[in-house]
Amino acid sequence: MNFIQQAYKGRNDWFYYLAVLFLVLFCWQFIGVIPLAITAVLHAENMSEFASAANDNFMSLGINKNLFLFMMIVMFAIGLVSLLYAVKYIHKRAIKTLVTSRDKIDWKRFWFGFITWGIVAVIVISLGVFLEPESYTWNFKPIPFFTLVAVSFLFLPLQTSFEELLFRGYLMQGIGTWFKNRWMPLIITSVAFGLLHGANPEVEKLGYISMVFYIGTGFFFGITTLMDEGTELALGLHAINNIVAAFLVTTDWTVFQTDALFIDTSEPSVGIEMFLPVFVLYPLMLVLFSKKYGWGNWKEKLFGKIENH
Repeated sequence: MNFIQQAYKGRNDWFYYLAVLFLVLFCWQFIGVIPLAITAVLHAENMSEFASAANDNFMSLGINKNLFLFMMIVMFAIGLVSLLYAVKYIHKRAIKTLVTSRDKIDWKRFWFGFITWGIVAVIVISLGVFLEPESYTWNFKPIPFFTLVAVSFLFLPLQTSFEELLFRGYLMQGIGTWFKNRWMPLIITSVAFGLLHGANPEVEKLGYISMVFYIGTGFFFGITTLMDEGTELALGLHAINNIVAAFLVTTDWTVFQTDALFIDTSEPSVGIEMFLPVFVLYPLMLVLFSKKYGWGNWKEKLFGKIENH
C-alpha cells in the first residue's frame, strides 16, 4: 500500500476526521497556550498589561527569548501528542502509518534531508551576510546563544513534526482517500500550509507576495512526501529549516525573535531570498532526492488515483 492508502488501515469515515481536527485544534490552540499564558501573567505587572500584551505580543512583557521560544514549542508539542493519540485511539491505526508506508520509519532518510538542507541553508544565509555585511549585526552572547542552540535542536523538531504530520501526513492521507487521487491533497495541503503561516508577522511586513514562499514550501514538502511514499525526508527538511532560522539570523519583525548569531537590521523588503528557494533550491533538492532514492513514474506518484485495496 502507498502512503495515502495507509489511511485505509484504520477507521476512515469523515466524522472521525472532523472529531480529530476539532480535538487537535482545541489542544493546540487552547490547552497548548496555557503554559505561555501563565508565563505571561507572571511577567505582567497587572492584568491590564497582560491583556494589552495578549492583543499584541507577549514578548513585550520582557519574557526571556529562549523561554518564550520554548513555551511556543510547548503549544505545538501538545498538538502533536493529541494528533498521535487521535490516530491511535480514534482512527484505530498504528502511528507509523501516519509517518511512512514502509515497514518501519526510515531514520536515515530523516537525517539525509536534515543534513543536506542544513548545509544548503547555512551556505545561503552565510552568503547573504557576506554579500551585505552592513545589513547584519553580530549578536553572539554565549549563554543565551548556546541555550538557544539546545532548545532549537532538542525541541523545535516537535513543532515541525506536528506541522508535517498534520499536513503531509494526516490531512494528505484523509483528503487523498476522499478525492481518490493524489493531486488534490497535494494542492489543498500545500495551500493550507501556506495560509497557516499567513498570520506570521513577516506577511504583514512584506505583503501577501511572501505567501509564494510559504505555499511553495508546502508544495516542496508535499511533492517530497508523495514521491518518497513517506514523510521522513520532509520531517528532516522542515526541522533543520526552522532550527537554522532560529539560531543564525533574527530580526525584530519575524516570527522567530531569538538570541541568534546575527541580527538583520535591514528594512523589510521582498528580495531574491524570497524566490530563490522556491524556484531554484527546492527543484534542485527534488532532483537530488530522485537520484538518491530512485524516484520514478512522477506522473502516477503526483496525479495517480487512490484505491482502497
